[in-house]
Amino acid sequence: MQTGVKITAFAAALAATFGTAYGVGQALDPVAAEPAPAHDKQHTASGPPGKGGGGHGGHETAPAGGLQISEGGYTLDLHTPRVTAGERSDLRFTVRDTRGRAVTDFRRVHDKELHLIIASRDLGTFRHLHPSRAADGTWSTPVDLPKAGGYRVFADFTPERKHAENLTLGADLAASGPYRPQELPKPQRIARVDGYEVELNGDLRPGKPGELRLNVSRDGKPVTDLQPYLGAYGHLVALRSGDLAYLHVHPNGEPGDGSTEPGPDVSFTATAPSSGSYRLFLDFKHNGVVRTAAFTVHAGWATGDTADAPSHPAEEPGTPGHSDDGHGH
Repeated sequence: MQTGVKITAFAAALAATFGTAYGVGQALDPVAAEPAPAHDKQHTASGPPGKGGGGHGGHETAPAGGLQISEGGYTLDLHTPRVTAGERSDLRFTVRDTRGRAVTDFRRVHDKELHLIIASRDLGTFRHLHPSRAADGTWSTPVDLPKAGGYRVFADFTPERKHAENLTLGADLAASGPYRPQELPKPQRIARVDGYEVELNGDLRPGKPGELRLNVSRDGKPVTDLQPYLGAYGHLVALRSGDLAYLHVHPNGEPGDGSTEPGPDVSFTATAPSSGSYRLFLDFKHNGVVRTAAFTVHAGWATGDTADAPSHPAEEPGTPGHSDDGHGH
């Protein structure tokens, strides 16, 4: 598994202005983007990544993906642009090629053919899903979004063809119902979920690679028997507040490499595309259950300035954000 950083920057559209109710039954089509270069925009390393996260030059600027519903000859066709908040729905989509044909050949990356991320515009809701693909190329997964409002759907995949590059395509999703905007949670270094405590060490820096170490403990004791999940002991996604720039980060090291321990620390190397506020979502697996710990951080803090940053624990989320089958754990 490549242990380097894979970064995709998305400049998403301004979120729609919502009234007391979020347009039940109103039409909302996925927003199309201006065409973007077809080259790989996700890798910022200056050289081939090595085991342990080597090769992160971090000095190249990744081209902004914009509203990348289409890129590199592929288009995300979201069949379900609207759902009802608080109700279980079947989210369906297809990846199509330049001729409009459904793509059915995908390369398995991190144990899956496709990774699906859903995040609310206010970053209060996060889902990491692994949908099922039918023979005709239609992907589907059950979803239950807790709040009304605007969401962004990210499909992360690599086509099964020679020299194929990894792509992350995005489309807008609306959840109808009474809408109340939520402020971004304040920055914190500790998050709690289901009795686990996860401490974040290190800084997310704009334009420079930096190590992020997340320490997992339970009942005050370090967790040293994390289980592999997607070929690693942790999976980290970062989204920039405001435009939902998407950073898909993978850990330094992997199970069975002879040097990576199964906890309590999970280490990542990441480079933020710019200064700003980001929401980090760590998926980790223990005792057979995948849980998600969430943090808010500000990229742009110097190393010595983090002591002044708020460090209160994050509120324990009411609905965990991971599912292989559409159900939150």
